Amino acid sequence: MTTRTPLWLDCDPGHDDAFAIILAAEHPSFDLLGISTVHGNASIPKVTINTLSLLTAIGRTDIPVYSGSCKPFMRPAVHAPDIHGDSGIDGTTLLPKPPADIKVQPENAVLAMYNAIMKTPKGTCVIVATGTLTNVALCFATFPETVGHIKEVSIMGGAFGERSDSKGNITKCAEFNIYCDPESAQSIFSNPLLSGRITLAPLDLTHTVLAGPHILEALLYPDGDMTKKPSNLRQMLHDLLTFFSKTYVEVFGITDGPPLHDPVALAAILPTDEISWDIETVRVHVSCNDDDQVGRTLKRPRNQEVNEVRGEQLGAPGELVETLVKIPRSCDVTAFWSVILTSVAQADGRYTWE
Repeated sequence: MTTRTPLWLDCDPGHDDAFAIILAAEHPSFDLLGISTVHGNASIPKVTINTLSLLTAIGRTDIPVYSGSCKPFMRPAVHAPDIHGDSGIDGTTLLPKPPADIKVQPENAVLAMYNAIMKTPKGTCVIVATGTLTNVALCFATFPETVGHIKEVSIMGGAFGERSDSKGNITKCAEFNIYCDPESAQSIFSNPLLSGRITLAPLDLTHTVLAGPHILEALLYPDGDMTKKPSNLRQMLHDLLTFFSKTYVEVFGITDGPPLHDPVALAAILPTDEISWDIETVRVHVSCNDDDQVGRTLKRPRNQEVNEVRGEQLGAPGELVETLVKIPRSCDVTAFWSVILTSVAQADGRYTWE
């Protein structure tokens, strides 16, 4: 029997997060320990109720949910109603209300993340962050022993402009998740103890994974029989992607289908060979100070002279350090969608809509 990878998911559920939650909860390689929510696509109350609703829809209300940071450490919160609607996940009437006895956990989200991770064997647990990085950065700063205990952290975020449509999606040069809390992002990308254990899925990659018409059809009619009425779960997910597709046409001019950003960060760390990846390893810097460049992510070659110097104490001799980040440049898109659709099939039918 294959040992499952302990997983903590930190997210701000919008349309693509729905598929990230399904993949995290359903793939046999993952043991989803818990979910913390973070400001981003919508406010904390909204993204938290969205998480509980999505878990209800797939019959996985056994997974604990913790309400996390409502704003960045240093900045006001930024939300995305133009992309995800006022609720953070507009577009369907089928998203169920969580049962009355299913509520958010009372424990602090950062403390819950730490406690769950530290109970796993060292070097086994992964953190996947598909939203703003405030919670994860606070966990690493408050409990630095977490950094040495985890196996890796995988992040959906960043934009390097290597495609014409991947220069930014909140400003001309910044991706939304990084832009919302650039200081938290930079604290992670500059932590030398995480070197080689960070995976970053930027827009340059996620904009190659589009939910085009053939994906929408396969989601709605898994056996190809269009005379059958789709299940409520499939119809709900189809509704969400249809709404998401409309906003991507209107806001970004992307007409081939909406990108499924967040599940890519999970798929990239699957401990299986289901999906092939082309990965480069570089250093990543986040701009935090220049108003026109805030949230911009820049690649720097590895082994290039760096300015960061770390010493044992104030005034002591330091050493040049670098934090290496793995960035998938491409993936087997067909295999990716196969994994996603298989996870949806496994969740389908577990919850009965009233």
